[in-house]
Parts: sequence; structure tokens; C-alpha cells
Amino acid sequence: MKIKQFFLFLFTLFFFGIGTAQDKPWSVRMAESFMDTHKDSILVGDKKFSRWDYEQGLVLEGFKRLWQHSGDVRYYNYIKKDIDHFVQEDGSIRTYKLADYNIDNMPTGRSLLLLYQETKKEKYKKAAYLLRSQLSSHPRTKENGFWHKKRYPNQMWLDGLYMGHPFYTEFSVQFNEPANFNDIALQFALVEKHMIDPKTGLLYHGYDESREQPWANRATGNSPNFWGRALGWYAMALVDVLDVFPKDHPERGKFITYLQRLAPVLVKYQDASGCWWQILDRANDKGNYLEASASCMFTYTLAKGVRMGYLNASFLSAAQKGFQGIISNFISTEPSGKIHLEKTVSVGGLGGTPYRDGSYEYYLSEPLRKDDLKGIGPFIKAALEIEIAATNTLAKGKNVVLDYYFNNESRKGLNGQTERFHYTWEDPMDSGFSLWGNLFREYGATTLPLPTAPTADALKDAKVYIIVDPDTKKETAAPNFIGPEHIKAIKAWVKKGGVLMLMGNDTSNCEQKHFNQLTQAFGIGLTGKNRNMVKNDLYEHGKVTVPAGHPIFKGLSTLFIKELVTLQLSGAAKSSISEGGDVVMATAKYGKGTVFVVGDPWIYNEYVNGKRLPAQYENFQAARLLAKWLLEQSK
Repeated sequence: MKIKQFFLFLFTLFFFGIGTAQDKPWSVRMAESFMDTHKDSILVGDKKFSRWDYEQGLVLEGFKRLWQHSGDVRYYNYIKKDIDHFVQEDGSIRTYKLADYNIDNMPTGRSLLLLYQETKKEKYKKAAYLLRSQLSSHPRTKENGFWHKKRYPNQMWLDGLYMGHPFYTEFSVQFNEPANFNDIALQFALVEKHMIDPKTGLLYHGYDESREQPWANRATGNSPNFWGRALGWYAMALVDVLDVFPKDHPERGKFITYLQRLAPVLVKYQDASGCWWQILDRANDKGNYLEASASCMFTYTLAKGVRMGYLNASFLSAAQKGFQGIISNFISTEPSGKIHLEKTVSVGGLGGTPYRDGSYEYYLSEPLRKDDLKGIGPFIKAALEIEIAATNTLAKGKNVVLDYYFNNESRKGLNGQTERFHYTWEDPMDSGFSLWGNLFREYGATTLPLPTAPTADALKDAKVYIIVDPDTKKETAAPNFIGPEHIKAIKAWVKKGGVLMLMGNDTSNCEQKHFNQLTQAFGIGLTGKNRNMVKNDLYEHGKVTVPAGHPIFKGLSTLFIKELVTLQLSGAAKSSISEGGDVVMATAKYGKGTVFVVGDPWIYNEYVNGKRLPAQYENFQAARLLAKWLLEQSK
């Protein structure tokens, strides 16, 4: 499908839906439909009670991405509510049994890591360490690959790569266990070594090192068929592990190589409808059918692979075709607008009781389910990737550089190690810019730190340069103050077409003297006057009204900016937003470039993630629009 045709398709889907959901994207419609069905807790399959299960973790990952994408706190609250049904104050997890050594129990641990990061509550950390302890003693093959389950000895399944290793990787980063990265890389290397069919490029569902299982090929140990969802688990594991696997680790490139090898194979076996078959290489054979969960997983993998730069842009058309096929073949809609995902196969396994022999007939014998969680989670993630793709080319090739030189604070992190924090791209806590950075990246920009002084050479590849809250001596023992040489380099860069964003802070928390010399170089001075002083939860004291028709914050009405320093203007500088006679935000043109100044770092995570501010304040939407405007100003 051509790009223009696909965007027309998206427009039609978004704006000509049914009922009250007609103006919402598919990711949101599915999430809201799911929450309407599972109001209190998540039931898996036909179970009558909730339990700790990989399926809930899969859906919660979709909700996490929606929260990061939209700032809608409903998704975070849903994650926390569900996890709190299971995690006790001592860190024990209801219904979880370590002795089962079931690698399927790991995925929901990713929500534990999120909640510990967000709340600092020890119960989430203890529960995460409980899951981590399973991996420490989990049985392994002779080559050190994780068994899928204790009751499936000597076996690695493709499923297990998704089940275990995104959690294992995220845990290792969050709690500083770098020795684990070689182990994680080994698990994927073993799959690539043993489970690829050289003729098709597809991967078999399972591998029995002992060759003792009746389903195992006596020569290779592989199961006999290519099950769609099994390969979907593996594909998703690759792109999700790459999110956090260290960029400087020597094994990282292998993950990208595996994905680049796999992507053309997925496209080769994609049906003309855009979907994929239950048994991938037997299209239209008797009993075979197009299956929802695998189609969602492959669509997600291809779209995300392109967005992250792992795959050539040409693979996006296959993902778009896949998403159109998903909507056409698997989505049903109620008159209310509530949607459902049809035709997800309920399960697929090997061995066990009754015995599953891995035959073609076996995979076709498992029942299909409506709204199965193994389809819902990947659908949300796939839909979101396709939605992001509609704007992801806006800033391709543009670098957004954030100062780490004048703002250079450190703290003791969750893992006890000293780390940089406060208005950084990497900081995911309330104090960071991780959410704002994500919005830049969703537009296709690359977010980079600048830990050195701004020079002509340091800024030559930057399109947008952001300086936030330069340090005082009370914040950093030996702060770097903005000097004449820095101002000269920055002015020359802006004059050539650079876009400069300057964020101050109230007078007690920001180095004002030298920072003011930089802002004044563009006709915008810091007055030294603080306003919007907010006490406790009196948020209305931080209210800032957006004028109608504002060129940056189109369609918004109310922002929250507290304890900011006001601005005074000279020359060609212009007020962007004023409140009560005070200039709050200002812009200036300088040569071919643009400067934007505001007296507070008001779009850090705490004030855009929806957890603190009342719903009337539109800081998240403002952060997105501001990112877009800055990128549009750059040449």
C-alpha cells in the first residue's frame, strides 16, 4: 500500500468509526474496550479468578506504552491497580510459585520495575528480586539455555525469549547487573544456532537438546512446524530487548543482525490480506487460517524496527499492510463503539498432558478466542506504532541536543550507584525529561546529550539545543557557569539557523547571573521576580492561560507552571504568553535561527505524566506541541 493511501486509510479509521469512539485511534479504542471488560482485575482466558500470568503482563506493557505516548494517567493507574492485587507488602506475589520454574512468570515483572521506579515502594523491588531469583536457579540446557519450564526438561521454546529476557534485561539495567548481558545475548544466540530452518528462514517452535521428546527431530532436536505466534514472541523479544540493552555492549549488534535476517522472512510469508497464517508456511492448506496474535506481533515488530532504525524504511509498508489486514479481518465493533479482537488461537505448546505432538493437525485443533490477551496486548502495541509512523518522518535526521554541562547534578540511583539526574533524557523518574524525549523521538528526531561545553564543533550537527536550569554552587560542587565564549558560540550557531530553547527556574534554584547574560543576548532577560508560587496542592496558583489561537499551543487552554522567574523583553523579542502583566514565555528571531525562553522547566516528568496534576492542566499535550514547534523551526 502506498503511503498516501495508508494515511487516507488511517484518517478514515480514526474519524469515521462508530459511536462515541469515532475520534479516537485504534490503540485507545482497544485499551478502553479492554478496561470496560476487565474493570477490576484481569481474567485470563476462561479462568474464574485472577492469577499472576504472562498474559496480563503483555497487556500491561501495551498500557505502559500508551501512558508514555499520551500522558493519560488512566493507563498507569490500571497497571498499578492490577499489580496491587498480587504484590504483598513483603514482596511476595499471590499465586506465583518459584518452584515451578516457569519462565512464563517473568513478563509481568516489567510492571514491577516500572512501579518501583515511579513509587520507590520497596514491595515492588522485593517482588522484582523474587522473580530475578528464579532466573538465578532456573534449570538450563548443557549450553546454558533456559528451559522453558521445569516440567519441560532440556527444552527451549521461542516463547521463552519474550517471556524471560525483556524483564531480565530491564532488571539488569535498573539494578546494575552488567554481567547478565552476555547471558541474555547467549539465549538468542542459541535460538539462532539451533532453531532456524535453512530452507525457509523460519524458526521452529521448540528445540529439545536431549532429542528425547517424540515431537523432536532426532537429528536436530527441533519441533516439526512453524507456528506463527511462537515466531511472534521471538520477534517481539528482539525489538523489546533492544530498547534497553546497552548501546556500547559488544553483543548488541547481533540482536539487530537477527532482526534484519528475520524481517524479510516475515514479509515473504505475509498473506496478500496483510495478515499471517497460523502455520506460516502452509498458506491455504486445509484447516489453516489467518491468526490475529501473530499478525499483531509481526506488525508491531516491523513497524517498531523501522522507527528505531534497525530496519530499512521499506519494511514500514509491510507493517501498514499488516495493520490494515488486522482491522479488516479481526476487528468487530459494537454499536456503542466498543471493539473486539477475533480469531486469536487460545494456546500452542509441546508435550504435556494430554500430549501435544507439534503436528500441523495439533496446532489447528486448539480453539480460537475473542479478546484473548495474547492478541490484545500486541494489537495495542502494533496500533500505537502505526499511529506514531504517521508523524515519525517530521524530524528524520534532526538532532535535539540537551545540555549536560551547565546542568550537571547527580544522585544515588535505585541501584545505589551515582547517576546523573534532573532534566536529562535518561531520567525516567519525576525529575527527568524521559517523556519529553520520547515525544521528540516519536517525531523521528534523535535525542542526544551534550556533556561538554557548547562550541562550534559540539553544536555543528544539532538542530535544536536545549539548556535547562544551570547549576548553582549548592547543587553542584564545581558548577560550569555560562561564559562569554559559550555565548559567542551559541549566538553564531543560532544565527546560522539553530533553534535554542532556554528554560530557567525560580531564583533560588537556578544560576541566574550567567544564564541571564545568555538570554539577554537575544533580547530576553530574567527579571529576578518569581511568580506562581504554589503551596501544597493549591494548583490553581500555578495556572497559566493559553491565549486563543496560540501559534505553538494550538487548541490548548490551561497550563501549569509553578515558581517561575518572569521575563523582560527588548529589541525584536516577543512575548509568547503573558500572565497578569508578566511575561512567562518569549521568542526571538536571531539571524536564521529562533530562540524560545521560559522561566521554568515545567514539562519534566512530574508535570506531564498525569499522576500529579488535575486533568484540566494540559502540560503533556503542550510538551508534544512544543517539541513539534521546535522541530519545525529548525532548518
